[in-house]
Amino acid sequence: MSGKVLKLGIPKGSLEEATVKLFAKAGYKITIKSRSYFPTIDDVEIECMLIRAQEIARYVADGVLDAGLTGKDWIVENRADVVEIAPLVYSKVSARPVRWVLCVPNDSKIQSVQDLQGKRIATEVVNLTTDWLKEKGVTANIEFSWGATEVKAPKLVDAIVEVTETGTSLKANNLRILDTLMESTTRFIMNKDACQDKWKKTKVDRLVLMLQGAMAANGKVGLMLNAPQKNLKEIINVFPDGKKPTISALSDTDWVALNVILEEKLVRDIVPDLKDCGAEDIVEYPLNKIIH
Repeated sequence: MSGKVLKLGIPKGSLEEATVKLFAKAGYKITIKSRSYFPTIDDVEIECMLIRAQEIARYVADGVLDAGLTGKDWIVENRADVVEIAPLVYSKVSARPVRWVLCVPNDSKIQSVQDLQGKRIATEVVNLTTDWLKEKGVTANIEFSWGATEVKAPKLVDAIVEVTETGTSLKANNLRILDTLMESTTRFIMNKDACQDKWKKTKVDRLVLMLQGAMAANGKVGLMLNAPQKNLKEIINVFPDGKKPTISALSDTDWVALNVILEEKLVRDIVPDLKDCGAEDIVEYPLNKIIH
């Protein structure tokens, strides 16, 4: 080992579990002990620290951390001068980006952004909201919200800017969306000086490569099957365009084995066609599910 260490910020909170699972799929085991902010990872060249995503960009920019995972929204909110290495599209709910949206109560007379001139807005992203309203030519009283932002309108404020993935909570609180300020996904970021360090940059590039591979594998399964040699061309044509299965010889020279990686949702559509073409012993893995 080199003896060098990469200081990495892991997001605490809503992304915590999803991040640990993503690292596990990439081959890195992160263990978080109760009440500890220093998770262990099975790589002696990485030192993890558990920090709220809202703060990671600032600590990376200041050099306290070499790298970290945080949302594009928090990079913008902190006005952090960092290097964005790669987007990592994963979340606690779905692969969709989160949205920061401007909302008002359903019965509010406010119908457009311009109607917010001089009004009061509560949000966790004060800088992001201020900059966005400035672009719209609107000046409003923007106050930081410590939480439960959805319940503050209309009793305490005229509008809110809140983050959402599904919109369910907003609807439950009788809010309607006026506009979207930005969409955000998770980013792997580095400190500018750390990025110039050859060892650290190589370490990050290797880590990001494995994380991207783990994400690419989501929703993918393998399909193994035996096929009669005489129907091989017909069977290959069943697979989506661009899919080139691995073909192996069997002890029976009239048959071959095929192995291909597919999107899981396609399996149900193509298996009946494969069967019609004479394929046998069809197995989906890693579930080891025998289909036919």
